[in-house]
Amino acid sequence: MRTSFTRSPDLLFLGLLIFLKILLNYVLVDPAYDLQRDEYLHLDQANHLAAGYLSVPPFTSWVAWVIKLLGNSVFWVRFFPALFGALTLLATWKMVEELGGGFYAKALAGMAVLVSALLRVNMLFQPNSFDILSWTLVYYFLIRYLKTQNGRHLLYLGLVVGLGFLNKYNILFLLIGLLPALLLTGQGRIFLNRYFYLAVLLTALLVLPNVIWQFTQGLPVIHHMEELQATQLVNVDPADFWFDQILFFFGSVYLIIGALVAFVLYVPFKEYRFIGLSYLITMALFTYLRAKSYYTLGLYPVLLAFGSVYWEHLFHTGWKRYLRPLWILLNIALFLPLVNVVFPLLSPAEIQAKAAKFKKFNLLKWEDGKDHPLPQDFADMLGWRELTSKVQLAYNQIPEAEKPHTLLLCDNYGQAGAINFYGGKLLPHAVSFNADYVYWFPMKMDIRNIILIKSAGEEPLQEEEKQFFTSVTQIGAIETTYAREQGTSVHLLRGVSPVMTQRLRARTEEKKQEW
Repeated sequence: MRTSFTRSPDLLFLGLLIFLKILLNYVLVDPAYDLQRDEYLHLDQANHLAAGYLSVPPFTSWVAWVIKLLGNSVFWVRFFPALFGALTLLATWKMVEELGGGFYAKALAGMAVLVSALLRVNMLFQPNSFDILSWTLVYYFLIRYLKTQNGRHLLYLGLVVGLGFLNKYNILFLLIGLLPALLLTGQGRIFLNRYFYLAVLLTALLVLPNVIWQFTQGLPVIHHMEELQATQLVNVDPADFWFDQILFFFGSVYLIIGALVAFVLYVPFKEYRFIGLSYLITMALFTYLRAKSYYTLGLYPVLLAFGSVYWEHLFHTGWKRYLRPLWILLNIALFLPLVNVVFPLLSPAEIQAKAAKFKKFNLLKWEDGKDHPLPQDFADMLGWRELTSKVQLAYNQIPEAEKPHTLLLCDNYGQAGAINFYGGKLLPHAVSFNADYVYWFPMKMDIRNIILIKSAGEEPLQEEEKQFFTSVTQIGAIETTYAREQGTSVHLLRGVSPVMTQRLRARTEEKKQEW
């Protein structure tokens, strides 16, 4: 039995990895960048807690509510996805332990998780970080169950699946790959265990409020998927999808290949072959559906764990054991050149100077299928503070008595969310006809003034609409270079006619019906 003294190097190294996992989330961001567009929407959901949302299930809003209680600072916004990333690293480390891996295998797996695309994903307050963690924990508790035959691990699995579903419906694709893989590899006896059905019941109870919400709202998830397919997934190139899979774990791809080989050749992994098959089924499904490449990230921590144990076995004896440090150094050496292209570490101007490198790694292609000056995520992190300051200028021109009757109306959720985040209590709550904001429109508000935010290239008003205002003044526009919102303009509309108020309410109802 290992004593606490002999285990201390393992724990010290694990602690170092977790510390770095969290620290790097704060270090690898240039001050030129704000938060990312989607983050503002998720943070604003804390102000409108519900059983569901048009864009995502409710779990992220719960985390946003905790961030709000802690002061809504950027520190806490970045902390929670970093925490989920650190827990993913810990779960991967524990899987290696369950498989009998030693310190070298754990170090391999831990470094592979740390220096990978997961670090970039864990920098954003989006559902993706907890999605990856939940997939990893599903595999972890399955492994624990198979080793111990203790039914409580199936209950933990049911809890994780339920929370994973409440975080992002993407976890259904894991189950679609996992359930037939269990049957096809001789692990079907799990379906005869009563704890499996208790786990199913636990999952059902957890997700039931959100499922009811979906049905009562007319299944907006279907509309969301149709819109996603029409505007984004249609532009996904399967070749780019698979190229991204290599880039995600560029320095440790040998571990992933090693895991897939080991499921076939390595006898101790025979009972875990369902994991390799589930990976192939889910990847085939994602390829067929032209899914975004990062949807797959939850599949990889378990492969890194198995690959690390197998690699430790391959390099255990003889002259090969002297090559062990090489593989960790190789991982770091291959990852370091990608740091300033994967992370927002360079300013927009510096990225332009090195645009060829970004293009080489397919990082300039946006959801529209076209190349742009900056990676889309980076362009989505620019201009938001400037927008809020322009809105503040408009709001300051309104007499105090009329400010409670001023509507902030935006073109999209990014604009509305950013204004609400940076404006705080100094500005009214911004709304939009886009995404969840359509349900947050103040239907009973006596509107006398509108601060209108319009995306670049769009006229603020049609000619026939101008008659419903006593004055229309452009206050300014976003000038931040390379911002995706560059050119977005702010307009002050004074003296709103009741006819326009009725039109806005009618349009709100129409947008709700679309969902």
